[in-house]
Amino acid sequence: MGPIQSLDDLFGVLRRRGLLIALISIVGIAASVFLASLQPNSYEAAAVLQVETPVVTDGTDDPTGTSTAQFLQLIEQRMLTRENLIAVIERHALFAAAEGMNIDQKVQLLRAAVRFQSVARVAQQAFGGGAGVSAMIIFARFEDPEQAARVANDFAQSILDESAAGQAARSRETMRFYLEEEARVSDEIVALEGRIAAFKNANSAALPDAGTARENELLDLDAAIRAIDQSLVGLLGERTVLQNAGSLRAVEQRQLETLVAQIDVLNAQKAALQAQRDALAASSARTPEIERELSAFDRQLRQLQDQYDVINRRLAEAETSQRLEERNQAERFTLLERAIVPLEPSGGRGRKLMAMGVIASLGLAFGLALALEMMNPVLRTRGQMLRQLDLSPVITIPDLPLRGSPAGGRAGAEKGPLMRLRDGLPKPMMLAAGIVVFLVVMAAAAIGAISA
Repeated sequence: MGPIQSLDDLFGVLRRRGLLIALISIVGIAASVFLASLQPNSYEAAAVLQVETPVVTDGTDDPTGTSTAQFLQLIEQRMLTRENLIAVIERHALFAAAEGMNIDQKVQLLRAAVRFQSVARVAQQAFGGGAGVSAMIIFARFEDPEQAARVANDFAQSILDESAAGQAARSRETMRFYLEEEARVSDEIVALEGRIAAFKNANSAALPDAGTARENELLDLDAAIRAIDQSLVGLLGERTVLQNAGSLRAVEQRQLETLVAQIDVLNAQKAALQAQRDALAASSARTPEIERELSAFDRQLRQLQDQYDVINRRLAEAETSQRLEERNQAERFTLLERAIVPLEPSGGRGRKLMAMGVIASLGLAFGLALALEMMNPVLRTRGQMLRQLDLSPVITIPDLPLRGSPAGGRAGAEKGPLMRLRDGLPKPMMLAAGIVVFLVVMAAAAIGAISA
């Protein structure tokens, strides 16, 4: 159980250790104020860029402003690259007094001294869309106020130049891309149409469109074959009669030869018609396969035509966007407010150091007082005896010094509060307290310098 279990116990600790708490707090706060006063002042300047909405929309602008936010984030990343920071350091001779500082350290200091802040649009955004951006603020913090203003304006102008060049480059790249896509898809459409025409020419007899004509032609061929068969039946009958007649006269012999010749001609005609009919029947059997292949060609052609239509629409939008860029009617960035030389320091490092020192001093003072109470656990009140021992005291006797004691009487009365504190506090504890106070103050100074 700890020494503080009620408000009375807390007030008792404050009464007994109040001098120690006050001493440590005063020393720590004084050291914090002294170290804070030694820190140099810093000045912060700010330049404001405004995102102007397009006068005429081209249909490609994002209503949620997400593209603008992403573009600003990309520009911010480019501004904080090592090459750009080195160029800014050289233009403004930053950190020239720090002779022992290398270029990497200067780049880190400049990156820490500059920050960007985006201002969201007040207008309600579309559901599920990102927040739009209406402005960007560029902050620069330096010990020299004029240097802070120059650096902030330099970054603002760089963002303006980068945004203008970037938007123009994007428009040109978009135009070039869609022109190339239009040519590519157009060539694919022409090539596919050529393949379809060649396929139809090679399979003209089996095309689905020729199905009715093919059926009619089959009917005509069947009728012609039946007519030939009927003629053959008559001629074959006459030939049989003549052949069975025995010896034939010259006239009958010539008649038989004529019948044989006619039969041969009809058989040849029938064979030709049958071959033609078989070819038409084979073409009819291949019609479903030809129809499937033609359907696949048609789907490919429709897809290419849809792509071509989309590309043409995007190309028209890109052309409109490029014209708007040329006329300064598209979305653009303008310098709303230049950074001016700040007249008052913005604080920061000294205030942080002083606040951390005050908090650390108070925490150390109360922590040390509590540690002393825990190292010397004494039952001081009736309530503590009841809680710890479950015993109720009958009488309370105060601590009275004896008259003849060297430590009592007049000698004890002549001791001041500091002497009593020295006698009641162990010397190792006093030394440790002093060391801890010194370390806390130095740590607060280091942390404050790093954070600033």
